[in-house]
Amino acid sequence: MKLIATLLAGATLAIAPAAMAQDAPQTTPATPDAPAAQQAAPAAPAAAAPATNASVTDAEVGQFATAALEIEKIRKDTATPEADKGAKMAAAASSAGLTSERFNAIGQAMQGDAALNQRIQKAATDKLAASGGGAAAKQP
Repeated sequence: MKLIATLLAGATLAIAPAAMAQDAPQTTPATPDAPAAQQAAPAAPAAAAPATNASVTDAEVGQFATAALEIEKIRKDTATPEADKGAKMAAAASSAGLTSERFNAIGQAMQGDAALNQRIQKAATDKLAASGGGAAAKQP
């Protein structure tokens, strides 16, 4: 069970830089014809409120576990260049049904919310057991 928690935490941290890079505001270089103030891109929307156990649905728990397990595979894949991993990790979250931002919000929330952490660990353990990807012991 501790291995699953470590994998999930690592996957959450791995996608964070990719999601932040996607959210970075873009600016256009100033030209002599236009004032610099007009060149800045609109401000990025405020960061989503942190998730809590109560605000994370069972479907999102399953999606997070699916994405985290796939992200961990990508992170460990030595054949994939490091420069390509961020995009693949973001795509894994998206294909699981979560935006990178929501994935990161849930990941951050699980670090401080034991009940949410337990729900996600159980979902990941169940997914590993169902896929034959790990020796998950059934709890009585």
